[in-house]
Amino acid sequence: MTQQASPLLSVHGVSKSFPGVRALHNMGLDLHHGEVLALVGENGAGKSTLMKLLSGIHVPDSGSFELDGKAFMPNGPKHAQELGISIIHQEFNLMPDLTVAQNIFVGREPRRFGLLNERALNHRTQELLDRIGLQLNPRQKVGQLTVAKQQMVEIAKALSHHSKVIIMDEPTAALNDAEVATLHRIIRGFISPQTGVIYISHRMDELKQISQRITVIRDGEYVDTVSTADTTMKEVISLMVGRPISGEQRPTVVPAEVPDDVVLSVEGLSTRSLLRDVSFELRRGEILGFAGLMGAGRTEVARALVGADRAAFTRLRVRGADTTIPNPAAAAKLGIGYLSEDRKHLGLMLERDVKENIMLSSLAANAPGVFIKEAALRRTAEEYSRKLRIKTPSIHQLARNLSGGNQQKVVIAKWLVKDCDILIFDEPTRGIDVGAKEEIYKLLDELAAGGKSIIMISSELPEVLRMSHRIAVMSEGRITGFLSNAEATQEEIMELATRRAPATPGAVTT
Repeated sequence: MTQQASPLLSVHGVSKSFPGVRALHNMGLDLHHGEVLALVGENGAGKSTLMKLLSGIHVPDSGSFELDGKAFMPNGPKHAQELGISIIHQEFNLMPDLTVAQNIFVGREPRRFGLLNERALNHRTQELLDRIGLQLNPRQKVGQLTVAKQQMVEIAKALSHHSKVIIMDEPTAALNDAEVATLHRIIRGFISPQTGVIYISHRMDELKQISQRITVIRDGEYVDTVSTADTTMKEVISLMVGRPISGEQRPTVVPAEVPDDVVLSVEGLSTRSLLRDVSFELRRGEILGFAGLMGAGRTEVARALVGADRAAFTRLRVRGADTTIPNPAAAAKLGIGYLSEDRKHLGLMLERDVKENIMLSSLAANAPGVFIKEAALRRTAEEYSRKLRIKTPSIHQLARNLSGGNQQKVVIAKWLVKDCDILIFDEPTRGIDVGAKEEIYKLLDELAAGGKSIIMISSELPEVLRMSHRIAVMSEGRITGFLSNAEATQEEIMELATRRAPATPGAVTT
């Protein structure tokens, strides 16, 4: 597409600091007309801060912005939208008790005789959803939607404004491959000679698919801008982290299939709404990956196992003993830890500091009497903060002040300090950059090598292949097949993930 003389959006010498943190220093960036510009960098590099400055959430300490060659400085998100800049945040900005339609057009609802015209609102929303190809019910409350569908609501809300620039901060973190393809189709439909998209993603494979150029930032400073077509993703990663990272690894040691090593045996797991006759075994020292498309039932299996959702089992055995798990507290007592995909609402106390969040699951062990072993808590929190490279001025920083990826690492640390034999990780690297991913992968490998047993749910097929000794693939609430690490490929996983589930119970076994 022919580019106009001046960039659509320019950032000149922008700096921004927060207490104890220099987020950006002398930052520069150009977005061309008709372009999707990828913006990449490790967690804490300053990507989200720059986007919040452009969208009026924060004000820069120094520097300037230009839109279509004219200086601008938004004084708030509404002003930024009026100027033509919309942002889709990594952390959703939705009201769970309102409907899809009410969230999309909040503050812009059609009215009749001064009253809300609900029928017109739902009709306008349905027209928007149909135009961009999203299958959502305008009348459904957002709080009842999955994380992936809530992300789609955010996308629809941004596209409902007549924007020149749309900023997408990790828009596919909660999406599977089919949903990513839908999002990319929507982006291509939005792009024109008058518009542009800034696209932040840690999924390196996406950058080749959707962007024309890639701008790399590191430690709050501009590094380089490269042509996507002329650059390999390994070169981009090297610019980001300053070291080569291999994404083609597989587990080096596969645990032997010894019957006595089965630590978790699930038979006939079913729920009223989705799961049907789910059966599998988890062995000591094994990472069992769960793959499938959105709605296949992977998260539902995890929630049922820890007692977060009501479910029926033909038989449930933990370390060889028949048991029931009525609630998450009972699961924890049995040595089963669960890392939810929704860290913001289910994994963190945002108004508490890093230390308290990390040590939350093991407070009882550090408070044998009436006194808490404060020194021990601090040492352990500092140890895991270092291990996971949590970017924070100190362990006394509030969790809400961390970037999304660093918040996720705090949640992971919380369960790592809890001496659980069985760990369930639901999207453990969602919103985490490639450098931090490798560190988390290494930690999970070390846990498995030390005898821990891990169930890992992931929407990223390369991650499933990288980490899993075996892979359980789900479709329509049932397991459609198991693959060993040696035989698994992305194509085989997708074939099982799109296969209709068996019609009769017991058709699939381990």
